[in-house]
Amino acid sequence: MGKGKKKAGPTGKKITLKLAKNSLRMTADGKRRLDLSNMGIATFPKCILKLADVDELDLSRNMLQKIPDYIEDFKNLRWLDFHSNRIETLPETIGQLENLFYLNLCNNKLTAASLPLQLGQLKKLRHLNLGMNGFECVPSTLAALKELQELGLFDNHLTGLPENIANLPKLMKVNVKRNPFLQTGDEEDRDTIQRLECLYLVNEDSMCKPCLKKCKEERDKLNKLKGFAPSARKLAFQGLLTPNSTAQETQEEWR
Repeated sequence: MGKGKKKAGPTGKKITLKLAKNSLRMTADGKRRLDLSNMGIATFPKCILKLADVDELDLSRNMLQKIPDYIEDFKNLRWLDFHSNRIETLPETIGQLENLFYLNLCNNKLTAASLPLQLGQLKKLRHLNLGMNGFECVPSTLAALKELQELGLFDNHLTGLPENIANLPKLMKVNVKRNPFLQTGDEEDRDTIQRLECLYLVNEDSMCKPCLKKCKEERDKLNKLKGFAPSARKLAFQGLLTPNSTAQETQEEWR
């Protein structure tokens, strides 16, 4: 390779507008879905701007390293899947997808610093998967996602969970499997900590008395654990109880 020349990145498959149109599908509820998953795409295909009125876009299992700024042109998107790519950062314009309720960014190369504050503008977002990335802390911008119901944070480098997660009013489930803070603690505490791999956050008035009593006992055990959170301040799930109440376990675990 000659001096001064940069190593070329993956070329990937070229997507034409005709191919993209042939990849359009209709969902069971009558929405238009553009499925370009697992096609060896290395660069976001600009030609699909001609199809920017789709409701769902699947570009998972490709080789994408970057999401372009013009993602904002997909105004109708309610469902967006980029899992299993090589994405290192998100554009600020992703915050313009005001109808988005599902966003899957699992298995990429994201960190807390690579998520823009504009992510918090997704006021309708209910499902967010950030598993299998490089997060050492939970991004502060998530605190603005007031409609969030499910959050995937599994297989990262988290050392604890911040209080702002507990303050999300509609959050029902947090998957934190295989993070460093689940491996800490004495042997006698290990079983209790492992129960925290998935959290189900439930209002007290939604539970029967036996379940309420049991969850309070489990919460008291957690509060006694040393080194669970990155700071000395206790995690406060005000009005909510953990872990794993069976009162509202109505959705399958993120995989």
